[in-house]
Amino acid sequence: MSSTARATNDIPKSTISADLAASRKRLDSAWNGIIPGIVLVAMITAVAFSARNVSGFALFSPMILAVVAGMVYSNVLGTPAHAKAGIAFSQKRLLRFAIVLLGFQLTLGQVVSIGAGGVGIVALTLGATFVFTITLGRLIGVDAKLAQLIAAGTSICGASAIVATNIVTDAHDEDVTYAVASITLFGTVAMLGFPLLAPVLGLDQHAFGLWAGASIHEVAQVIGAGFQNGTQSGEIATVAKLTRVAMLAPMVIALGLMARRGSRDQSSDQSGTRPPMPWFVAAFVAVVALNSLVAIPAEVKTAMALATTIMLTMGLAAMGLQADISQLRSRGLRPLALAFSAFLFIGGFSLTLVKFVG
Repeated sequence: MSSTARATNDIPKSTISADLAASRKRLDSAWNGIIPGIVLVAMITAVAFSARNVSGFALFSPMILAVVAGMVYSNVLGTPAHAKAGIAFSQKRLLRFAIVLLGFQLTLGQVVSIGAGGVGIVALTLGATFVFTITLGRLIGVDAKLAQLIAAGTSICGASAIVATNIVTDAHDEDVTYAVASITLFGTVAMLGFPLLAPVLGLDQHAFGLWAGASIHEVAQVIGAGFQNGTQSGEIATVAKLTRVAMLAPMVIALGLMARRGSRDQSSDQSGTRPPMPWFVAAFVAVVALNSLVAIPAEVKTAMALATTIMLTMGLAAMGLQADISQLRSRGLRPLALAFSAFLFIGGFSLTLVKFVG
């Protein structure tokens, strides 16, 4: 008999039974912890992706459909208590990783390709829209955190920006859902309507692409509107939009500093507990730098883009599962009016810059 076999036989059966019992207990703990919620979120995500095959639903990103599907499930059937830990995990952890992977869709070379004028138009539009939305929200009585979410979604990159912003603003789930819904509504209007306005406004393909990229909310909506007006227009619109995405990091850092200063004003004991740059923002910047310096295979980038979309969709499905429609109604129409005003402002401001500067 070998020494290994003898060593195995020497192990008491009680020890083996105890180890098996401990392993079973760990598995049970995991199942009773996050796994049921993750499975539920994954099911909602699968429904969202499948729904895009239905006529008329292809206009919407799976992220938006996941929010709606999650809300319907939660408010009609109710969210099981044992699934809440996994839902919270999907909302917080997966969303942070998704923001990091978003960096694989951007390089500094793409930003430079639209020229100093294009970058200037995008930056001015983003900054002016953000300030306008926050200021108007304060004037009409919209909650500050909800106004920040609407401002980020309008000025930067739709649902992705709302999700990233909420990590530092820590708004209610209903605020996030409201912001995503309103941004989706007006972004869809822009996607369908802006191409029809191009000939009326006398915009050539370059000018329209720059306008669409600087003003329309979601990346997918920008691509849809841009290429509807021609290949050159679509390419310029995509790059201009990705330039806005690149500005997500400094915007989140700025909001983090604002939140940190606010907590310092409320309690000096809690000040300085949060770093000025969240780890996922630093990782996003690092990934953009890596993507700019290293030739990453197209297959890898495609896989990363799909993974990003899946994780963002799962995160928003989790938010939908925790959203209470009665709480949404309690927000009233003021936030919707704010989102509409921000939509008009970003469209008009960027168009003015494109016509007279671009």
